Amino acid sequence: MSNIVVPELGESVVEARISRWLKKAGDRVEVGEPVVHLETEKVDLEVNADKPGVIASIARKEGDDVKIGEVLGVIDESAGGVASTPPSGNGSKKSVAATAPAPAPTAESRIAPTSDTRIAPTSEARPAPTSEATIAPTRENRPAPATDSRIAPTSDSRIAPARARPLAPTGDRSEERVRMSKRRQTIARRLVEAQHAAAMLTTFNEVDMSAVMALRERQKESFKKDFGVGLGIASFFVKASIAALRSFPALNAEIQGDEILYKHYYDIGMAVGAEGGLVVPVLRDADRMTFPQVETAIRDYAAKAKDGTLTLEDLRGGTFTITNGGVFGSLMSTPILNPPQVGILGLHKIQDRVVPVNGQPVIRPMMYIALSYDHRIVDGREAVQFLVKIKHYIEDPGNLLLEG
Repeated sequence: MSNIVVPELGESVVEARISRWLKKAGDRVEVGEPVVHLETEKVDLEVNADKPGVIASIARKEGDDVKIGEVLGVIDESAGGVASTPPSGNGSKKSVAATAPAPAPTAESRIAPTSDTRIAPTSEARPAPTSEATIAPTRENRPAPATDSRIAPTSDSRIAPARARPLAPTGDRSEERVRMSKRRQTIARRLVEAQHAAAMLTTFNEVDMSAVMALRERQKESFKKDFGVGLGIASFFVKASIAALRSFPALNAEIQGDEILYKHYYDIGMAVGAEGGLVVPVLRDADRMTFPQVETAIRDYAAKAKDGTLTLEDLRGGTFTITNGGVFGSLMSTPILNPPQVGILGLHKIQDRVVPVNGQPVIRPMMYIALSYDHRIVDGREAVQFLVKIKHYIEDPGNLLLEG
């Protein structure tokens, strides 16, 4: 016999949830074949069989929270030649009955004249209309206005009693209760912690995107041909952020107790909206990456987030984060810090606006940018100057070349 256990889940992750079993008791499995799908606070993963055989038993059901090393099920290695169909006999029937979903009740089972108390009462058992507050009064049973305090104080005898229910609204008013995923629980907890643990403030500026957009227009065909990826705006902001972080190192630091840890490397987190919730894969040593490498990495991370193949290594660490709500149409927002980081840059929708240029009103593609920061180690002056630095590099991308 070989146990199927919860594997090591990665840095700081100690618990998972069984989202679904890919095999059932009696199924044949081979070495390396996925058996069960687990959901963690960061990524989802599959547990593979490490021995060939037949699933002898399943110890934990779908929806259970489990910890590292906990037994999920058992593989019978001695049943190498057994087919995946369970053996016949009373034991087999009992197993099937225990695991098969209960059939939906039929119309006959709802109206059969049994002693089941769930059956609707007959006319003999129905309470008298005078004791039911929701029944509209008739000419015979309507209480006199002077003696029944339930009647609304009005001269119109057609008004229903004050306690009567209003007419039911039309349309679908159904409700659904869904258990939060492990990732959504973690997102909720960390966002609240971020606001409670840090002295978080946000400052804003606006950037004229004309130069970047003109450069992209000139280079998009040759860039795509040479590197196999499109030239977006994200790589410009990654490079501009790194240049600004060099000038304001406190925004690339973190607080550890009563000390500040300054980081002299630049692991830039790129927030990605995935189906299961926001994830932040990291461009490691982004200062050493070229524009094509940044664009390729962002494209690959977006694809992995979409199909659920991001790894814990993809999400580990990060010294500063960039989030782009503009792709969803956001014009302005206040991004929330990603602890233990002390700075996050928010990008927004590019929109034509009238701005003054050399004393004349002109229409330019403008973007609001926002910096949320931890005021415990970043002063307001530094935060404002950081955004001014970003503006400087984006409005004249040639400065990025000089920055190196």
